[in-house]
Amino acid sequence: MIISKQSLRFILTAAIACLPLFSFANNVSDSTKVHTETAHAVSDTAHAITTVSHSETEANHDAGHAEPQDQKSKIKAYIKHHLLDSHDFHLFSNEETGKHYGFPLPVILWDNGLQIFSSSKFHHGEAVAESNGNYYKLMHNAKIYKTDAAGTITGDEHYPTNVKPLDFSITKNVFTIFFTAILMVLLFSGLAKSYAKNGGIASGVGRFFEPLVLYVRDEIAIPNIGEKHYKKYMSYLLTIFFFVWILNLLGLTPLGINVTGNIAITASLALITYLITTFSANKNYWGHIFWMPGVPTPMKFVLAPIELLGTIIKPFSLMIRLYANILAGHVVLMSIIALMFFFKSWIGSSLSFGLAFALSLLELLVAFLQAYIFTMLSALYFGAGNEEHHHEEAHH
Repeated sequence: MIISKQSLRFILTAAIACLPLFSFANNVSDSTKVHTETAHAVSDTAHAITTVSHSETEANHDAGHAEPQDQKSKIKAYIKHHLLDSHDFHLFSNEETGKHYGFPLPVILWDNGLQIFSSSKFHHGEAVAESNGNYYKLMHNAKIYKTDAAGTITGDEHYPTNVKPLDFSITKNVFTIFFTAILMVLLFSGLAKSYAKNGGIASGVGRFFEPLVLYVRDEIAIPNIGEKHYKKYMSYLLTIFFFVWILNLLGLTPLGINVTGNIAITASLALITYLITTFSANKNYWGHIFWMPGVPTPMKFVLAPIELLGTIIKPFSLMIRLYANILAGHVVLMSIIALMFFFKSWIGSSLSFGLAFALSLLELLVAFLQAYIFTMLSALYFGAGNEEHHHEEAHH
C-alpha cells in the first residue's frame, strides 16, 4: 500500500496536535485532576471545555446546595448551568486558589424603589448583596431573592418562597442581545454609506454581507412574498436573519452564550412574526380562514376553528424549532466533550475530541441553517397573508 506525501503529512500533523491530549489521558491520578488538566489542555480548540469551567463555578451559585462530588454529577451541573442565563461573564476559574476571572454586569431591581448595583456583590452566589438597606441572594444561577442580612432562604431550596423583586438586570443574554444589535447597526450603516459613497458598490466588510443581503431578497423574500409586497417586509427579514445568525455564532464561542437556546427569546421572535403576519394580512387571508371558498357550508363551520388555530401553531413551530435545535446542539456537544473526562486511554479521549471537533464544525452550518429556516418560514407566512384573490374561486 502506497501512502501519498499529503496523507502522511496530515497524519503526522494530527498526531502532533493530539500529543497533549494523549499525555494528559495517560497520567491521571484522580477524576478531579483529569477535569482540570484536560480543560486547560484543549481550551483553545474546544468550546465546551471552557464552558465546563464556566459551569463549574456557576454550579456553586446556590450556597445552600452541596457541591456534587462524583464526576457524573459535576458534568450534569456543568451542562445545566451552561444552558442558563447569568448575571456575569465568567471566563475561567483557578481551582487551586478559588479565584474566578471574568467581569460583572449591572443588577437592576425594583424593590421599594430602584436598586442598582454590580453583580460582583454576589461573589458568584457565595455572598449576600446589600443595596440601600435591602439584602438579596442569587439563587439558581440567575434568580434573585430578597433575604435578610444572613441570607436566609425560606421554603424548599429548589423553590424558595422568598420575595422576588422585579428584575430588569443586564444579564449575559441581554448584554449579548444589545451587543448584537449595536454590531448590526454599525455593520449595515457602514454598508449603506459605502453604497452612497461608491455609487452602489459595497466596500470593506460590506462586501461580505452584500451577497447575504441579496440572497435574502432574491431567494427568500421575492419567491415567498412576491415582487409586489416583498419590500415592506425586507427590513424585518434582514434583521431577523442576521440577528439569529450572529447569536447562533456567538453561542459557539467559549463565552458560554446560549441566547437562541432560551425559549423566552425564540418565543419573542416568533411572536413578532405572528403579529406582523396578523396585522399586515389582507382580507383574502382572513376570508380563507373563516369562510373557505369552494368548501361546503357545513364544513366551513368545522374548518374555521382549525384554520384559526393553525395561525397560532405556525409561529409556535418557529419558536420550538429554533429553540430545540440550538439547545440540542449545545447539550450534545458538551456531552461528547464530557466523555474525555471518563476515558483514561488515549484512544477513547482522542475519539471523543475528534468527534467534538467535527460536531463543532457541523454547528457552524446549523447556525446559518436555523437563521435561514426562521427567515424563510417568516417570509412564507407573510406571503400567505398577502396572497391575491384568485378569479376562479369567485365562481364557487
